[in-house]
Amino acid sequence: MFPEVHDAVRRVIDPATLRWIGFSHFEVDECGSLNDWLKIAPRAQAVSGMVGSLVNLADFADRPPRALSADETFTTGQFRFRYRPMPHLPHGWDAGVLFEETQRVLFCSDLFTHNGDVEPLTESDILGRARQSLLDFQAGPLMDYMPYTSNTRPLLESLAALEPRTLATMHGSSFTGDGARALIELDGVMKETLSAPQR
Repeated sequence: MFPEVHDAVRRVIDPATLRWIGFSHFEVDECGSLNDWLKIAPRAQAVSGMVGSLVNLADFADRPPRALSADETFTTGQFRFRYRPMPHLPHGWDAGVLFEETQRVLFCSDLFTHNGDVEPLTESDILGRARQSLLDFQAGPLMDYMPYTSNTRPLLESLAALEPRTLATMHGSSFTGDGARALIELDGVMKETLSAPQR
């Protein structure tokens, strides 16, 4: 899909001026065109957490990635991003998120995933949508795509402490409003839908 995405990006910014190309976690279907972007943007560098950089991007990328430590920041001019590692939330041990501190936007990866033809940004509750998607995934071929562990709530609480104003979801509507509350309530949704039954 690189040609289509390239054309869409070109409507917003000259792709040759890209500086950072980031991933919350590495999946070949979503990261496979990285080297195509690096070819057209000579100053661009892949950016990821330490684990993702060591186990994936260092081998995959044509240029060395920038490996971010916990709470390390970088800027893109007027915006300042803080990296937070989120091992196994939502997926593998390389998972992490970026928090844009200027406008308080949390790029929250697959958290709050929901399906359908939905609006780009909503002030409505997205927890019901996320709950339904988790139930749908649990009943289908993607079951167990997201774990619920003893670390889930502390990680979500650490994100809530950032007090995001916008939750930029990867799949579905982004949410504007009380992001901290939504993150804490997501813990309950995940616990309800993903926890193994107690014996």
